[in-house]
Amino acid sequence: MINKEPFPKIVRALFFLFLFPMMPLQASSEISPVVRSFFRLTKNAEWKLVKTVPLSFETYHPQGMVKIGDFFYLSSVEVVEKTTQFLKPEGRYDRTTGKGRGYLFQFDQNGKLIGRLTLGEGASYHPGGIDYDGESLWVPVAEYRPHGPSIIYRVDPQKFEASVAFRIDDHIGAVAVDPKEGRIYGANWDSRRLYIWNRNGEELKIKNNVNHLIDYQDCHFQPSRYMLCGGLNRYRPSYGGEIPVGGIDLLDLRSMTPIHQIPVMLFTKNKEIMTRNPWTVEASGNGTLRFYFLPEDGKSTLYLFEAAP
Repeated sequence: MINKEPFPKIVRALFFLFLFPMMPLQASSEISPVVRSFFRLTKNAEWKLVKTVPLSFETYHPQGMVKIGDFFYLSSVEVVEKTTQFLKPEGRYDRTTGKGRGYLFQFDQNGKLIGRLTLGEGASYHPGGIDYDGESLWVPVAEYRPHGPSIIYRVDPQKFEASVAFRIDDHIGAVAVDPKEGRIYGANWDSRRLYIWNRNGEELKIKNNVNHLIDYQDCHFQPSRYMLCGGLNRYRPSYGGEIPVGGIDLLDLRSMTPIHQIPVMLFTKNKEIMTRNPWTVEASGNGTLRFYFLPEDGKSTLYLFEAAP
């Protein structure tokens, strides 16, 4: 049983420094409420399902999600022709491009479709994880294979119009945007490589991802120098079968490394793990976090959980 009686201030301060030495106390006012609350979550966090919202439209294979006011924006890919593995690699590619269509959906809190925007060019039809910088949505659209090129789009959420921001010669599966510094952070296929660009697409840094437990699917910037990335991996134990493992990492963007990680072992009735692709988060008024997950293909459901230490 955890004693929830408040500690004296000095004890609380020392306790905080011991647990979170990397958290910048001198600039604590710049740390978002989401990050503050996320630091308090552990593997023993209490997850409460608040509500479920069935979506009224075909979602295909959802990828990334953000919430702006009362509306949600969801990226997704419709696969028309599946990719086919080569017998042996052809250059840097291990499979064909396949065929498909990329979408960005807008829907309301009741799951009603408000708008749909088609994104992509030719073989680049696979949108990834998305982010919002306060003015524009940023959406990567890549070929549906490792190392394939990507288009990074900016989308006006009011006009629901897209423009090409820049292009990258790698499969970018998720982006996050720092509006103050004008930096774009990206993760490639399976998030094994992390990128930093400026708004013109000039490469500032590349770093190998040191977290090998989960592959990031959808990432979101958090002031003043953090990024939250959710994802999963599927492990095959020696006794057979498959074990899905989900989680969310908080990365310090100075080092591009995770500094706080929590497992998320929540599943739908169909045994789909919640951190399978789209998710987003917001702070509530009582210090807990509201997590939105949309893990299912086709006829999808939006799941709202509240998480507390």
